[in-house]
Amino acid sequence: MKKGNLFVYSGPSGVGKGTILDKIMEEDSNVYRSVSATTRSPRPGEINGVHYYFMTEEEFYDSVGKNEFLEYVKTYNTSYGTLKKDVEDKLSEGKDVFLEIDVKGALNLKSAGVKAVYIFVAPVDISILRERLIGRGTETLEKIEERLSISSWELSKAKEYDYLLINDELDKACDELKTIIKASRLLIRNFDLSKYKW
Repeated sequence: MKKGNLFVYSGPSGVGKGTILDKIMEEDSNVYRSVSATTRSPRPGEINGVHYYFMTEEEFYDSVGKNEFLEYVKTYNTSYGTLKKDVEDKLSEGKDVFLEIDVKGALNLKSAGVKAVYIFVAPVDISILRERLIGRGTETLEKIEERLSISSWELSKAKEYDYLLINDELDKACDELKTIIKASRLLIRNFDLSKYKW
């Protein structure tokens, strides 16, 4: 069985990256979103192992000490990380694994030489992010401004990625992501060339 591809998928809060990936996953059963571990408490309706792997600080940093994370970061006083075993198991099953992680985590992976397809999702204009975050109605204006300040820094790092998706129209962004996935499945590194009579 051909191994799956690893995708590192980032973008500022409110850009719609989750919505794009949800639509792709509805259509392509071979695409898998990696489940992150976190030290934050579950929100109503969140299920351990489905939305996140919920861990105590002690459990999380015990896993860090055992080198069980592909990457981890601390954001807003909460730790998030990607468990290596979860990713490796899915890639071995031939799944294309998406790590939907923040820019700091993505840059950590890139600087560590992790081979992946790096995709950045951006808005046409940063003011759209403000409208979307306010529209969610889940955070104070102070928290939104804090997120937007982080978003400016994240947008400045888009050039570190392989692909840029501008999410100005959902269907178009989905089509572009499908194209990236299809092209990635044809990367030479994914083939066992010994199978061919060349």
